[in-house]
Amino acid sequence: MMNSSISDRARVVRQKTPLNRSQIAGFWGAWAGWTLDGMDSFIYALVLTPALTELLPRSGYAATPANVGLAGSILFALFLVGWGLSFIWGPLADRFGRTKVLAGTIFTFAIFTGLSATSHNVWELGIYRFIAGVGIGGEWALAGTYVAEAWPEDRRKMGAGYLQTGYYAGFFLAAALNYTIGVHFGWRAMFLTGAVPVFVAIMILTRVKESEKWQKAEARDVVHVKPMREIFGPTYRRRTWVMCALLTIAIIGLWAGAVYEPSAVIQLATRAGMAKPDAIKMASMATGLLSIGTILGCLALPTLAERIGRKKTLMIYFAGMAVAIIGSFGWAFYLPNGLAPFIAWLFVLGFFGGNFALFSLWLPELFETRVRATAFAFCTSFGRFVGAGVNFLLGAAVLNMHTLGVPVALTALAFIAGIFIIPLARETRGEALPQ
Repeated sequence: MMNSSISDRARVVRQKTPLNRSQIAGFWGAWAGWTLDGMDSFIYALVLTPALTELLPRSGYAATPANVGLAGSILFALFLVGWGLSFIWGPLADRFGRTKVLAGTIFTFAIFTGLSATSHNVWELGIYRFIAGVGIGGEWALAGTYVAEAWPEDRRKMGAGYLQTGYYAGFFLAAALNYTIGVHFGWRAMFLTGAVPVFVAIMILTRVKESEKWQKAEARDVVHVKPMREIFGPTYRRRTWVMCALLTIAIIGLWAGAVYEPSAVIQLATRAGMAKPDAIKMASMATGLLSIGTILGCLALPTLAERIGRKKTLMIYFAGMAVAIIGSFGWAFYLPNGLAPFIAWLFVLGFFGGNFALFSLWLPELFETRVRATAFAFCTSFGRFVGAGVNFLLGAAVLNMHTLGVPVALTALAFIAGIFIIPLARETRGEALPQ
């Protein structure tokens, strides 16, 4: 009897708060939007070479490998600047609610990704990608804020890990689409698939209720503050800048690896004697492996963060990123038969790239409801501005050094620097989401 009683109590302790229908629908809406966001982001990396090979001559430039690399870096830098401007969505969400503004971000990136398929030259493509970036950049902040506020306290931490898998499921989806649609119908068809998220936005607007935490804050009239001013006030200033720095490092490193990964695999596959279509398929499969590794890293992270804390977890993931970037782009890329080792390192790179899940968990814990979306959006946007500049420098380095591996490998230094910044952050393990 005593053993039975102990077992019953253990089951009660382990039982999680059940999710209601709105919480479930809201999560899947946010997850689907984040998935299609990831798909949209990575479509560009996968179709970079064929799109610019066609559009550069129409724009008055020869489609040489050097010009393709430079133009690709400039366009991606514009895309990241668009991401950076996405901080505008945060104050809107703190003022008008999470779900309406989240739907607006999805509409924006879906429509302008679809329009990218109509580009006649690189200038049009650059404009469409810039505006799509504004929409894409806002989705993470609003989806992460919504899930943190809408899910019960005992579930929201794993909810952050689950949510972040969506972005990398989008990478996998983009790779699958490129393997099928991209190979057979070309880069324009790939961009057209990016218009699908419009339907997700409609679902969010019609089926998902606003988070109760935001509704209570609005009822108390505390959402009508000036959130941008408040996150730089005495209470939040240090948290804001430390998170900006750490997110900047994460964005520089992961985007450098993820964006240049397809091009690196295509080069290695071509060097190994593969025909161009087979090399493109190999890049798609390698991207799928990278995505699987990242999804696993996202799922492992919340449990680790609860056991050893947010700061120690991020140190482990940052160190793993530094080693994986050096191992893949600094070592395997230059081996005589480097294709297989490079792809093996991509799995490791993907796993530790799951560090982004920690920010979905950690950032909402650092700010109160009235400024949470603004802080989340600003911190992620700041890193994208810096990432845009670094990406431009990477493109110039690739052009001047006539190699892809070394410039990307040098981004490992950012993660090493990040390990020394992490101690300045505030540990929130064991704390409830602030009201």
